[in-house]
Amino acid sequence: MSAIDARLKELGITLPEAASPVANYVPFVRTGALVHVSGQISIGPDGIVGGRLGGDMEVPAGQAAARLCALNLIAQFKAACEGDLDRLVRVVRLGGFVCAAPGFTDIPKVINGASDLMVEVFGEKGRHARAAVSCPALPLGAAVEVDAVIEIR
Repeated sequence: MSAIDARLKELGITLPEAASPVANYVPFVRTGALVHVSGQISIGPDGIVGGRLGGDMEVPAGQAAARLCALNLIAQFKAACEGDLDRLVRVVRLGGFVCAAPGFTDIPKVINGASDLMVEVFGEKGRHARAAVSCPALPLGAAVEVDAVIEIR
């Protein structure tokens, strides 16, 4: 068992299966040591978590949705690392997209749900650069989508 798998177990986290693309793209692309991971939406065991922040959804629910995105990203990281998350050198960057009502400005707080999980799981290797933006709609009605760039061995 890898150290990261042991950490996930310690945190009580079971990773989902890495999701298949829903359109004409691939889940991740490796170029050199960098892996660009396609956006992962807020979907969990009960389906898609949808909503509009600042409308029918509050910040804590948005953070939970962003955490689901991060779990889905980590599942893709594991696939990119051929099953061995200890190959991850660093989470380089996250890009967060939040479905938000006009005037909602707590976008960074929502994306903290993903950022916090990266640090919980990977420690200092999980600290990353980040963008967090709002939009009027996301694929499949999701409340949040997050993509990533990681470095692997």
